Amino acid sequence: MWRFIALFLIVLAVLFGIEKLNPVQVALITPWTSFLAWFSAGIMTVFDSDVISHGRVIQSQAAGFGVSIEAGCNGVEAVLILIAGMVAFPSPLRLKLAGIAAGCIAVQAANILRVISLYYLGKWDKEVFDFAHLYLWQALIMLDVLVVWLLWIRAVARNQGANLAV
Repeated sequence: MWRFIALFLIVLAVLFGIEKLNPVQVALITPWTSFLAWFSAGIMTVFDSDVISHGRVIQSQAAGFGVSIEAGCNGVEAVLILIAGMVAFPSPLRLKLAGIAAGCIAVQAANILRVISLYYLGKWDKEVFDFAHLYLWQALIMLDVLVVWLLWIRAVARNQGANLAV
């Protein structure tokens, strides 16, 4: 248990440190955040032709209202926490890689729902937006990370149990 906690904290610190490096921000984080805004706006334009994106901003053409996807809101930190948990947990490399791939998709899917819902909540009511942004969605994204990690641990345990039975 202590080994897991220590390794988790070390991996998390390293990943967060790497993520904050300027070359990583320029080459990966900023383009990812712009892609997230573009992708989210693309989904919204299916039912709302008023939505546009530019850079990390999703905006209403008519109302001028917009949301900017800032650091901490692009799902990257949540994914890094998930990766640290999977790396620290004792399991075969192929299961770690499969879990990280599936987990990244699950966390980013939830984050896309978050971005879209926050855009519409912000257009509707600033106070509701603030509550959902600062409290509700923070908790839901971390809950998503925890659930994905626990499901992955269950899959690892099943796989290791199947290997022991052979």
